Amino acid sequence: RYIRERFLTEAEAKGIESFEQLNDLFTSWAEQVANCRVHAETKQRPIDRFLEGGPPELPAPELLREAFRWSVVRRVTKTATVSILANRYGVDPSLVGQNVELRFDPEDLSAIDVYADGVSVGKAVPFVIGRHVHPAVPQAAPPAPHPAEDSGIDYLKIVAAAEEEAQGAGRIDYRELPLPGFEGDDHDEEEQVR
Repeated sequence: RYIRERFLTEAEAKGIESFEQLNDLFTSWAEQVANCRVHAETKQRPIDRFLEGGPPELPAPELLREAFRWSVVRRVTKTATVSILANRYGVDPSLVGQNVELRFDPEDLSAIDVYADGVSVGKAVPFVIGRHVHPAVPQAAPPAPHPAEDSGIDYLKIVAAAEEEAQGAGRIDYRELPLPGFEGDDHDEEEQVR
């Protein structure tokens, strides 16, 4: 209620243009106003009450990383695959037909952990569909690249130069043409240009 009455009322009156601006203003207000006032019930400032047990202990990096991972539940298909964000991943075939939880970092879809009933059952690996050919079937060799015949003559450069020369010889310079209707008039040159 205190935030609604004291901060949000002011923020709405000011007009907030972005979430970044809202976050910056709220952080400033919380540090300068809300955390420094004496609370009516505890008779302490909120910042003093928060720090009375000493500085907060920082979480372990693994715990922090796990806290920000995404989690989705997917049913494993008959081909032992699951789909996340339009990507297909292979999982353990014993999980076919079961619902599994997939935990992952949305910025790195290469490492996806698979959980069944809260227990880790391995990793999901990117599923690549390839073409299967029996080893006994002889494979045709790819065609050899055709060696370019290098005559030392740049044919296209010659054609482009000839086109440029032909264009240059027959070009019309519109600045040199007399303007119609102004021949023999006593108008000065500035009026002819208009």
